[in-house]
Amino acid sequence: MTALERLLDPSVVSLKICGLTREGDAAELVALGVDALGVNFWPGSKRYHAPEDSGWLKEYAGRILRVGVFVNAPAALPLRLYRDGLLDVIQLHGDETPAAAAPFGVAGGPFVEAIGVRTMDELDRADEYGAAAVLLDAHAPGVYGGTGKVFDWNVALEFRERHPGLPLILAGGIVPENAAQAIKAVRPAALDVASGAETAPGVKDFAKVRALLDAVARQ
Repeated sequence: MTALERLLDPSVVSLKICGLTREGDAAELVALGVDALGVNFWPGSKRYHAPEDSGWLKEYAGRILRVGVFVNAPAALPLRLYRDGLLDVIQLHGDETPAAAAPFGVAGGPFVEAIGVRTMDELDRADEYGAAAVLLDAHAPGVYGGTGKVFDWNVALEFRERHPGLPLILAGGIVPENAAQAIKAVRPAALDVASGAETAPGVKDFAKVRALLDAVARQ
């Protein structure tokens, strides 16, 4: 089983810590046994990390799943970082349509499609993206994740039941105090946490990461 297959295995809940900006934090996540890390390449993010400063990601190949987060980006940059060996997975976290996501599937790079949740009806096209998984996050116009806001988990549960063959990653306001509840309520393939594992945007709090890992371990 590959690292991506483990992350998306519905039989066990995994943990992805997103919004890293410092290599030292990545080393600590590896030491703790976190399944995946996310680096945000959207310039509008409080956790933005410039592609030209991201060569250190190569050192973590095979040690932790490396996810690059992009918002409405032309395909060239994500695919270049993937082909250069900096990323294992591309995460599209903007307003991408299935047509805009098509180049990623054609190029053969695994990608995750993130969708800001408002109503169940808006999620009906999720299967059309051809993504390896769908990440459901709180709807935040112009912000695209990392807000610390929780959405209605009943929508996520209904989505999972309607799309049993499509791995679900749950994001949006997950913190150590509600992680176990999120797992019980939705039973996603993975939790994705940014602000809930920080002392400041892009600076990870490893006491919180350990608490999140404890919640996952108790599933």
